[in-house]
Amino acid sequence: MVNTLRIATFNIHKGFSHFNARFSLHQQRELLRNLHADVLFLQEVQDNHKGHSKRFSGWPMAGQVEFLADSIWPQFSYGKNSAYPDGHHGNALLSKFNISSTNNIDISAHPTEQRGMLHCSIELPGWDVPLHAICVHLGLFAHWRRQQLGRVADYIDAHVPANSPLIIAGDFNDWSSRAGRTFASRLHLKEVFEQYAGKSARSFPSWLPLLRLDRIYVRGFEIKQVEVHAGARFVTVSDHAILTATLLKQ
Repeated sequence: MVNTLRIATFNIHKGFSHFNARFSLHQQRELLRNLHADVLFLQEVQDNHKGHSKRFSGWPMAGQVEFLADSIWPQFSYGKNSAYPDGHHGNALLSKFNISSTNNIDISAHPTEQRGMLHCSIELPGWDVPLHAICVHLGLFAHWRRQQLGRVADYIDAHVPANSPLIIAGDFNDWSSRAGRTFASRLHLKEVFEQYAGKSARSFPSWLPLLRLDRIYVRGFEIKQVEVHAGARFVTVSDHAILTATLLKQ
């Protein structure tokens, strides 16, 4: 029976470093592998781009999701949020355990900015109920984020049983934390860094984090450890840091 779960959330910036200065998908994959996470919550995964596939020799022909998952995370799901003539990007969930169902929901608050939430049910050995894992990427404006979090909360109320373990992680763009606190209170969630360290994590920019944009919310878990993976090396990786948490099922 699996009691301890290690998870990570990371905005991969479509496989590029800050300002798209460097194609960094291969470096990102190595960093993610070294985390030894059971479940990955990824945002801005560009699973297809015709122009980039011709320009960059290391561009994965099968798509970024399959490339990142490789043999480490045999189960994965992709939720396309934004489509354009050359390709598309969205959220992805990678798992070492069986994903039994998946649902991608459009939570865009404005036509100019496509956002989504990806919900997966994951079957873990010895658990009598599935893990509900939700990956989100919210809007840049506060009133859009409030709308989006309201829709996510409505969805969870309708589709996730109160007794089921729940993890919601991703890029919330919520530097003030106001919307997140209302969201957490409504659903009886704990933000893992607030619970463990007293404050949500600084995650942006990744090489010298100042803003608290990324979050991990949980229900039905104790928090054993949290960590922000950031620093000078991330200049060539992504504009967001990686957040990890080790959780114990209650």
